[in-house]
Amino acid sequence: MARLNQLQVVGTHDSFHLEVLGPEKAIRQQLSPETEPELEYAPVKILEQLASQKVRQLEFNVFVDPNGGMYANPLLRQVAGLGPYDPAMQLPGTKVLHAQDIDYYSRCLTLVACLREVKAWSDRNPWHITIAIMLEFVDWPLTRPGETTPEPGTVIPLEWTRSRMLSLEQEILSVFPRNRLVTPDNVRRPGMTLDKSVRTFGWPLVEQTRGKVLFLMDQGDKYRNAYIQGNPSLEGRLLFTNSVAGAPDAAFMKRYVWDQGGVAEITNLVRSGYMVRTRADRDTIQARNNDTSTRDIALATGAQWVSTDYPAPGMADRFGSPYYVSIPGGTVARCNPLTATPGCDSRTLEPIVRSVR
Repeated sequence: MARLNQLQVVGTHDSFHLEVLGPEKAIRQQLSPETEPELEYAPVKILEQLASQKVRQLEFNVFVDPNGGMYANPLLRQVAGLGPYDPAMQLPGTKVLHAQDIDYYSRCLTLVACLREVKAWSDRNPWHITIAIMLEFVDWPLTRPGETTPEPGTVIPLEWTRSRMLSLEQEILSVFPRNRLVTPDNVRRPGMTLDKSVRTFGWPLVEQTRGKVLFLMDQGDKYRNAYIQGNPSLEGRLLFTNSVAGAPDAAFMKRYVWDQGGVAEITNLVRSGYMVRTRADRDTIQARNNDTSTRDIALATGAQWVSTDYPAPGMADRFGSPYYVSIPGGTVARCNPLTATPGCDSRTLEPIVRSVR
């Protein structure tokens, strides 16, 4: 029987993102014409990604906003004379957006709202394979390239401290009960670190984790260090950290195929029992040029989550390009090209007939 790390699925990058249009786009394009093309992507609704595009990994950028209102009146809207943004931004709670003041439109404005959409679909499709949700903890100011001084008039986000990360866990639990989550405690074996557990025994079976979600931390460094303080093997925690091989908390890593040595590293990590998320494209480059080489390399590495901005045919039509990313064979998931067990059948991992809206 297949385990979670013996599968491969397609995910979406910035799953929440909506484009800035109209006068806001015109102003931003005038200020930074060289970066505007990088922001010209817009995934469909979360429910559609899960239902019709077979996406099984999502990504949300999260901003601290305990009292509400920090991101309610973006600078770009002020310059365009459009007034405050959606009233939901006034409410307390973690917000979801790409970049404060300049790229803030989102299909779900709060983390809780995003997770409720995932749960609504999951409730109607209890046989789905585990959905991975990556969280990028954003707390840096907006600056011009090569500068460190924040742009005048822009919001300086609050820092993601450990206590704020634990408060975010409570937001997760307000939507998903623990029995609907795959957590480090579900993977770690008694008396072992998380790292040794996944390398020795592997991940839970697919059949044990249907209808559940799993949370990933996008960043390492200070964010990981804060989160594992007091629980080096992620005891009691909800998120899997972006770690390094051999560390007590190691189970998941984010790696890119375009980095030097990235392909070999991903392959080695997957063979060692770790879960890896990589990307098939970035900054609209591959989609504009219909360059499928990075996509094909990413799929061949065995990375369990291959993320894209284009998970279905037609999404790159605006560029006159047929580019898209899907699991070869058209299934929701496939048996991992590196680690699948003999007899694994991609058609049975999640039958498409169960993927109703």
